[in-house]
Amino acid sequence: MTTPEAEQDGDDAARPEARLERAVRAAEQALIEYEIAVETFRVEVENFSRLHEQKLGPLYARLEELDARILEARAVRSGDPADRRRADEARARLAPIPGVEELLHGWMDGDGLFPEASAMLTDQPVRPPQRVRPSEEARKLYRDLARKAHPDLAQEEKERRRREEFITRVNAAYARGDETELRELAAEWAKGPELKRGPSRAEELYARLEWLAQRKELLGLLAGELEDSAIGHMLQLAPDDPDRLLNEIGQGLLAQVSVRETELAALLGGGESQGQGDGGGQG
Repeated sequence: MTTPEAEQDGDDAARPEARLERAVRAAEQALIEYEIAVETFRVEVENFSRLHEQKLGPLYARLEELDARILEARAVRSGDPADRRRADEARARLAPIPGVEELLHGWMDGDGLFPEASAMLTDQPVRPPQRVRPSEEARKLYRDLARKAHPDLAQEEKERRRREEFITRVNAAYARGDETELRELAAEWAKGPELKRGPSRAEELYARLEWLAQRKELLGLLAGELEDSAIGHMLQLAPDDPDRLLNEIGQGLLAQVSVRETELAALLGGGESQGQGDGGGQG
């Protein structure tokens, strides 16, 4: 006996555009999953970049300062105009610029390193940097919302705009790791109007598939840029424990600081560099 469901499947198979419709639906879902993965990685790269700057920025700044002082000490010793020019160029690169506090995330201003930065350079306890790492629940909520409300599921321009505005809010909440707001957005979407799909003509379905393919290609380029970036490479080295990687890099930078301080002490005869070693120093 033939069931109603089987009859429906037979009717669908008989329609010329049925297979094309299934292909479009599959492509839409695949694109959404891919976009979710790319956005998740983008947030991870952004967050890790912030942590990298907050934790290691003072060490990079210290190395640049030491390099400039070493060049200046060499220029004083040699009296060579070329040495003086290199020293002046290095010092000019360290000159304060408007907005430097914002650029260095509160680690330095025109007068030098803040106490937190000096503490890091002398192995003293330091205020932990602000981190934004979405929880597993936030990730789940984000993925669920992205699948339900993704603009690519819209067939009408008005509905697409509504979804784009909503997803923008979802992305912002996810980037902040705001689990509460994501829950509120989920409840808001559940109360909103559901889009009723109408039948699609074959020409529209072909155009839809072409658009989906182009969108996936653009996302692939973005994913490649993220993966090829310096921060992206670092994240791929330690995806499960990025803090450990930062600590290892920090130890390497501290070793470089020690080498530079020893070199500067030798050039200055041990006089001026002693104050620099404790993070205080004279400019």
